[in-house]
Amino acid sequence: MTSATDQAVAAAVAAADAWAAAPPGDRARALEAAADALEAARAELVPLADSESHLGDARLNGELTRTTFQLRLFAEQVRAGGLYDARIDRPDPDWPTGPRPDLRRYRTAVGPVLVFAASNFPFAFSVAGGDTASALAAGCPVVVKAHPGHPELSRRTAAIVAAALEGAGAPAGVFGLVEGEQEGVDALRNPGIKAAAFTGSERGGLALAKIAAERPEPIPFYGELGSTNPVVVTAGAARARAEEIAKGYVGSVTQGAGQFCTNPGILFVPAGDGLVDRIAALIGEVAAAPMLNDRIEAGFLSAADALGERPGVRRLVWPADGSAAPRLLAMDLAAFAADYQAAAQECFGPLGLVVAYEDLRAVAEVLAKLPGQLTTSLHAEADETGELADLAGVLAERSGRVLWNQWPTGVSVTHAMQHGGPFPATTTPATTSVGTAAAERFLRPVTYQNWPQDLLPPPLRDDNPWKVPQLLN
Repeated sequence: MTSATDQAVAAAVAAADAWAAAPPGDRARALEAAADALEAARAELVPLADSESHLGDARLNGELTRTTFQLRLFAEQVRAGGLYDARIDRPDPDWPTGPRPDLRRYRTAVGPVLVFAASNFPFAFSVAGGDTASALAAGCPVVVKAHPGHPELSRRTAAIVAAALEGAGAPAGVFGLVEGEQEGVDALRNPGIKAAAFTGSERGGLALAKIAAERPEPIPFYGELGSTNPVVVTAGAARARAEEIAKGYVGSVTQGAGQFCTNPGILFVPAGDGLVDRIAALIGEVAAAPMLNDRIEAGFLSAADALGERPGVRRLVWPADGSAAPRLLAMDLAAFAADYQAAAQECFGPLGLVVAYEDLRAVAEVLAKLPGQLTTSLHAEADETGELADLAGVLAERSGRVLWNQWPTGVSVTHAMQHGGPFPATTTPATTSVGTAAAERFLRPVTYQNWPQDLLPPPLRDDNPWKVPQLLN
C-alpha cells in the first residue's frame, strides 16, 4: 500500500516538468494567489498560530505580513526573469582558445524540494515560508514536512496554499504536506526528492544531512543549524552609549523569549566599565514569557544549567523559581578562551553570556577560533575605525552577516540579505535562506550547444518570447 508520503512525492514528481516550464507570468500569478489567500485568512490563521505557539497576536500578525510579502517579492523576481540567468555566446571562429560554438546557458529547476518547517516561525519559516516560496519561485514543486509544534496551523495553511495554487492554474501536486518524523525521513530518502531545506537544531540537521548525503543519489541539503551570534562592544562605544547598548542588548536577547536563530547569545564588553551591571539590572526586570512548547522549554533549562556550571562562569541573573525567565551569565575572556568549545554552544532561549575583556586584540584571536555563525556584530565609534580592521576581518570570516552598531535579531527580506554562514551555522555557507537569492539553491545550470532554435527553452531563444534578461556574448 502506497503511503501518504510516497503519494505526495509522486504528485510532486508528476508536476515537476510542467511547473518548471511554466511561463514566468503564470508562476508569478500563482505565488501572488497564495499570498492573497493567506492574507484573506489572517483572522483565522493568527489565533490558530497563537494557540499553538504562544507568540502573541502582534508578533504573529507581523510574521504573516512578512510571509505574504516574501511570496510577492519572489513573484516579482520570477516575472522579471533574472532567475534564469540566461547567457548566450554566439559562434566566434576567432575565439582565443579555438573556434567557439553557439553556447547558451540558463538555470532551470532542480526538481521536487522537501522543506522541513521550523518551530519558531510558524508562518515565515514554516509551511508557506521562505524555503517554500523560493523553491516554488525557482520552478520546483514542494513537499513540506510539517513541524509538530503547530500541526493544526500547518494543515490549515497547507490547505489554503494548495487551493490557491491550483486555482491559479498551477499543476496538481505542485505543493503537498506530510507529517511525522519518520515520514520526513522517508520523504528525504525518496528518489523523487532532488533537494531539501531545513531550519532547526544542529543535531537534527546533521542527522538529516547525513541521510541526504548517503542516498544512492546524494542531494543538496540546505540546513540552517543555529548560531550564538557574537557581539563585540569597544571601549569607545561603552563610554559613549552604555545605556543605549544595554537596552538594545537586553531587548534583542529576550525578544520572542530568545527563540531566534539570530539571538545575540555572546556579548564581549570592556572589563570594569559598568556596562555589565546595567545589563544585569535591565535583564532582571524582564518577566518570563511562554516558550514555544514544553520540549523547547525543557531544552532551554537544561542547556542553561549546563552552561551556568562551566568553569569560570558567574550567574548574574538567575531566577530562583526555576522558570524560563531570562538569564545572564558572565565570565572573563581568559576563562572563555579556555572553554570556548562548550561556552560558545547555542542555548535556544532568553540567555546571554557576557565576556569581559582587557585587550580587544585578544578578542579577535578568540573569535577566530569560534565555529561559524549566522551573524557577528560590532558596536564602535567612528573615530575607532582605524583600529578595527583586523577585528572586522575576523568577524566577516566567521559569519554570513556582519552588523555595525545594530542588533542581529530581525532579518530583512530583501535582495542583498545573506542568512547563512560558515559551518555549523549552515551546511552550505555559499547560500542564503532569506532574500531573493534563496531561489538560487533550487536551480541548476544547463548549457545548450549548437541547438536549433525551436528546441531551445524559451529563455535562450533569439526571439526571447518570455522577455527575460539575456547576457549576450
